[in-house]
Order: sequence, then structure tokens, then C-alpha cells
Amino acid sequence: MKGSLRIDFEDGPADLNARDFLAMPTGLRHDPVAGEECWVLLIEPASTRHTGDEVTPLTRSREEQVG
Repeated sequence: MKGSLRIDFEDGPADLNARDFLAMPTGLRHDPVAGEECWVLLIEPASTRHTGDEVTPLTRSREEQVG
């Protein structure tokens, strides 16, 4: 929506700018990286866990993500 964002995938990065769109396949490992503040719009089911089935130091509960 605003700014730019790089999403790192196992096979290389994708660079997104304002108004770009990327459909993410279910279960694909990725790491979003922004050098500066950027605004993004995520459309996903409420049941989506932000670190998938993997628990890492970055894992947050649904309450922590929304709160």
C-alpha cells in the first residue's frame, strides 16, 4: 500500500512496491523484510498462524498479534 518490501524465499527474493500484489501459496516459507516503514494489506483466514506449525522466538499468540 505504501513503501517497499522484500520477501525472502528459499529460492530468492521478491521485491514489492506500493500497489504491487503477491499471492502466497499455503505453507510457503518466507521472510518479509522492510528497510523502512511500509504499509501492507494481508488477506488471510483468521486461522492462519504467523509462523505456521513451527515455533520460533518470533512466534506470537493470536491475542499478541491482534492486541
